[in-house]
Amino acid sequence: MMFDGINLLAVLVAAVASFAVGALWYGVLGKAWMRAARLGEDDVRPNPLLFAGTFACQLVMAFVFAGIIYHAGPVTLANGVLSAVLVWVGLLATSLIVNHRFQGQSWALTVIDGGHWLAVLIVQGFVIGLFG
Repeated sequence: MMFDGINLLAVLVAAVASFAVGALWYGVLGKAWMRAARLGEDDVRPNPLLFAGTFACQLVMAFVFAGIIYHAGPVTLANGVLSAVLVWVGLLATSLIVNHRFQGQSWALTVIDGGHWLAVLIVQGFVIGLFG
């Protein structure tokens, strides 16, 4: 199950694993996240379409990330995790910091959301590297 060097099974497993990490992350930090984002219970009612869209985005993210890892060198566990940290520092953390500062959001929100995306990328890099 390869697509030009990308293991599609690894992509699927990485997407499922990172979706689960997000559920766990916000399950534990949900109340703190709501305070940091200035949201109430009525603002965050579960929506099945939102969860389906979130999983679809995780799937696209895992596919593109697998391509990045593949093009960066051999697909190994170490390269997967290293790529996760580099992509997070260079793209995700910086984007969150800029967006949250312009939106007037708290640093607590940036830390919670940034930590989530770091965990997502590390899990995806781990899974993709493991399958490599």
